[in-house]
Amino acid sequence: MIPEKLLEILKQDGIVAIATLGQDGPHLVNTWNSYIRISADGRLLIPAGYMHRTEANVTYNPEVLITLGSSKVQGLHGPGAGFLIKGKAAFITSGPDFDLLKSKFDWLRATLAVTPDSVTQTW
Repeated sequence: MIPEKLLEILKQDGIVAIATLGQDGPHLVNTWNSYIRISADGRLLIPAGYMHRTEANVTYNPEVLITLGSSKVQGLHGPGAGFLIKGKAAFITSGPDFDLLKSKFDWLRATLAVTPDSVTQTW
């Protein structure tokens, strides 16, 4: 379910926006393309150092929107490609998905695991 173009973007420098919706309304947090890992079953594994409000929102409503891109990857109409990912999220604090990211990011307090419902190239 993860397109090759998205995997190519994840190897580039770039910013990722993660949107959640909680009791207090929408919230947006950022991370880096290169921080994201893809699990064997196609989930996005994102290291969480802080993301406390994101975690509270995911507990309230697990639906997330993620956008990411890179100017260095060929897109639909020229240089630059980006994606919109819609999915369900959960915070993981132990187990293999947590351990994988903890071995790469010593500041990690949790793994944000996102199961995509849709992955759409937007540009």
